[in-house]
Amino acid sequence: MQLLDETQAELKPGGDASSLDELLSAIVGQAHADYVGAVCETASSSASRVGLGERPSNAADLMSSRVMIVDDEPINVKVARKFVGTLGYSNFVTLTDSRKVIEALHEEKPEVLLLDLMMPDISGLDILEAMHSDADLKRIPVIILTASSDRGTRLRALELGATDFLAKPLDPEELAPRIRNALLMRSYENHLRDHAQTLEETVRHRTNDLCASRLELLHCLARAAEHRDDDTGKHVVRVGRFAALIAREAGYPGPYVEVLELAAQLHDVGKIGISDNVLLKAGRLTDEERALMEVHAQVGADVLNAHVDMLENSLIRHSELGSVLPRSSQSPLTKLAASIALTHHEKWDGSGYPNGLSGTDIPVEGRMTAIADVFDALRSTRPYKEAFSFDRSFDILLEGRGKHFDPEMLDYFLACRSEIESLDKELRED
Repeated sequence: MQLLDETQAELKPGGDASSLDELLSAIVGQAHADYVGAVCETASSSASRVGLGERPSNAADLMSSRVMIVDDEPINVKVARKFVGTLGYSNFVTLTDSRKVIEALHEEKPEVLLLDLMMPDISGLDILEAMHSDADLKRIPVIILTASSDRGTRLRALELGATDFLAKPLDPEELAPRIRNALLMRSYENHLRDHAQTLEETVRHRTNDLCASRLELLHCLARAAEHRDDDTGKHVVRVGRFAALIAREAGYPGPYVEVLELAAQLHDVGKIGISDNVLLKAGRLTDEERALMEVHAQVGADVLNAHVDMLENSLIRHSELGSVLPRSSQSPLTKLAASIALTHHEKWDGSGYPNGLSGTDIPVEGRMTAIADVFDALRSTRPYKEAFSFDRSFDILLEGRGKHFDPEMLDYFLACRSEIESLDKELRED
């Protein structure tokens, strides 16, 4: 780290890009503002759309509720309907054939069901069991009408979702509050479910916005580094796409391939800390200048590790959100990007930098990005060289097989040659 400290002290000549700290602080500040604004807006939007303290139903709503009465005795249905009607309810569905109940429940969608237990063919318990296993019916409150005092039957009915019991013969004074309570419970459940759906939709939209903002900041950071020696910024995009091709050909799952493509675009973020005198030099670098250039791998890893912690700590310290924000570990994207920034200049034979890793000790993401980075560098014009042809570029890669590059990963890359050439032409500036 002594070399790094000395290098950072040297790399602030006049006319260079804005300082690393200022740029990263601006990016972190923007991410903080986006996150806080999104969370606050989500909470405000949710509160304005659905008030949890509001009553979900008034008296008129309850009285218009559809009441289904099921009993195999027509006289019992008639009596129950009369009693319920005297309470102010007028929307009824009545059945005496228990075989038709489930179908009628799906068609009529009542807000409450008054159900007899002792019926021929299909009993009330059978109906309760069918409702309990049906997602569309299990939320309908059921008041059991029964003359039975058998404890086991009552317990079974409760296990299957019965809401309440009314003893026969019916007592109108007892009937009124039980129906009202069942309807209120149904109304509150619907209210909470609608609120949850509204909140979920709001969070989904805000999450999409946050993801878009995060990707935009990532691309800005990647382009900020690449703009130092590539005005177009297309190099980082191409490296990301080429690295993703290798991962896909190697059989890695789609989500990993997507994250790798983004992370690989940050492979040279450490160039922000390199002096233009070194970075843009047209001739061959001296040993001292090369040592300074090689520091960018460690700088990149430090940037991605340290400033993730800065952002997380800044969010946690926020006075309003600190109690609800988790102290999460580094995200998969930035963790992968930090690994790539540090290891994409390591070589398979151990002759690379900054740590001289070799073989499979080099993380696979670093090995894949190394191939993508070198290939695009060969195909690009630089202050010290002209662009090589496709054939020459592939030949140079083959010369480095087993020396510079992981042989297996290089074979995966070469297997995609036609797609690579198409992407190169599509993403390269004329």
